[in-house]
Amino acid sequence: MTDIKLGLCNPPEPIYLYVKSGEASGESYLWYRYDINNDKTIPVQERGLTGYITELRLTAKEFRGKDNLKLDIVISADELYVIRTGIETNFAKTFLLAASVVQDFTKALTIAVTPGEENVVFCRLYDALTKTRFRCEWNPNADWASLIQLLQSKLSPSAPIHPQDTRIKQIRTLLDYPVELIKEYLQFQDAKAPSQLPQASIDELVKTMCLAWADDKIERRYAEAAYQQQVLAAIASDTDEVQAIRTWMNYVLGQRAAVTAR
Repeated sequence: MTDIKLGLCNPPEPIYLYVKSGEASGESYLWYRYDINNDKTIPVQERGLTGYITELRLTAKEFRGKDNLKLDIVISADELYVIRTGIETNFAKTFLLAASVVQDFTKALTIAVTPGEENVVFCRLYDALTKTRFRCEWNPNADWASLIQLLQSKLSPSAPIHPQDTRIKQIRTLLDYPVELIKEYLQFQDAKAPSQLPQASIDELVKTMCLAWADDKIERRYAEAAYQQQVLAAIASDTDEVQAIRTWMNYVLGQRAAVTAR
């Protein structure tokens, strides 16, 4: 058994690292921690983090009235770390390309930040034991969504993920919908996973999650009408469901901003 240190300690919350080239108090940095209680940026001088990559998550965070999709790289080390970066950043893209050639994620890896021109930050990935760098040719037109799904499957290889489970997970993450409510819905349907539900029940769950997200933003009738027009109609026209929901979310946020400005 792992030894547990007894006594006073800090709560076992993850340490978030944010990627950005900047300067604070005369110190340059490429990533940082953020003290939310004191609204303070804490530069991190070490340029590498060694540990075990355990999970990749997509998280939607609101910024200036719009949802921004973030890539969370979860790393188990001396503490639990989460590197959070924009999905469209050079750091995210160079990480995904390098990680795509890693065959064994049970080995310790070192994720490093490295500066580019102006304020650009790139990622370098190393085998922590051999110090060997994982290299992959730069491809600006790579299918980033497929790369993320490939890496997620490598990190959770025990069993194939049912498409309905993947669908609910992606949309739940996008909307930041509580897992507990998903579990309640499944229990009510006498199911343990979305894959055990009929298609109509999954569609209803997706709609429920979306409208719950919109509840504190615009009136339910307007949200539901927009959902019908912008999500269901778009899906019927072969638009990707997640992309259709993202577009609908931005529309809802725009409507809320318009009402607030009146």
